[in-house]
Amino acid sequence: MARLPRLTLPGFPHHVIQRGNNRQAIFLDRADFEAILVLLDENARKFQVALHAYVLMDNHFHLLATPATDEGLPQMMQSIGRSYVRYFNQRHGRTGTLWEGRYRSTVIEAERHLLACMVYIDLNPVRAGIAARAADYPWSSHAHWLGLRTDKLLTTHALYWALGNTPFAREAAYAALVQSGLGDTQLQALTQSALSGWALGEPDFVAELQKLTPRRVAKAKPGRPPMPAPSIEL
Repeated sequence: MARLPRLTLPGFPHHVIQRGNNRQAIFLDRADFEAILVLLDENARKFQVALHAYVLMDNHFHLLATPATDEGLPQMMQSIGRSYVRYFNQRHGRTGTLWEGRYRSTVIEAERHLLACMVYIDLNPVRAGIAARAADYPWSSHAHWLGLRTDKLLTTHALYWALGNTPFAREAAYAALVQSGLGDTQLQALTQSALSGWALGEPDFVAELQKLTPRRVAKAKPGRPPMPAPSIEL
C-alpha cells in the first residue's frame, strides 16, 4: 500500500516528532543541543514557519509549529535534517543515517489542542523521568513561556496571548496549565495523531479540513462501505 503523504496545511498548527534511528541518541552533549537550536532558528525564519514550542530529548524531539506556506514545514524539516546529520557525523566521527525515517506530524485544532500540545511538549522530560519539573529541563521552550528566559526562535500564538492581559498573568495561567498536566486520553491522542498523521480535532474541524486537501485527513471507519440500493425496473 502506498504511503500517505504528510498532512501539511498552511495557517494551522502542526505537532511534529522526529526520532533517532533505532532509538539511538541524536544529542550527545550541550554543543549538539545548541547546534540544532541554531538550525531551527535559521530554517524557521527562512521557510516562514512559526515555532510555538519545542523539546529536545536525547533520542527525539517535538515541535509545535505553524507554517505560512504549503511547503514551509517540509522544507524546514528537510534542511534541518540534512544539515544536522552532516554536523553530527562529522563531529562524532560516524557515518550513515541518524533519523528513524521521515519525521511524523499532523495538523491539530488550535482551539481544542494547541495549549494542551504545548503542555504535552513541556512535560515530556517529566514523563521520561529525567526532570522532576518541566522548569528543571533546559532544552525546551518551557522557560520562555514562564518568563524565565527569552527564546528568540519562538513565536507567540494568539491562544497564549489570550491567557491574560499582562505578561505576568499569561505566565501564571500557563504555569497552572502545566501544573495541572494532561489526562491519559489526551496524552494518547496527541501522540497517536502525530505518529499516524491523522488530524486531531472535533468532527466539524476535521470535516472542514478535508475540504482543503485531497489527502485523507482522518482514518476511515472500519467495515465495508454500504452497498448501493438495487435498481428497480418499472
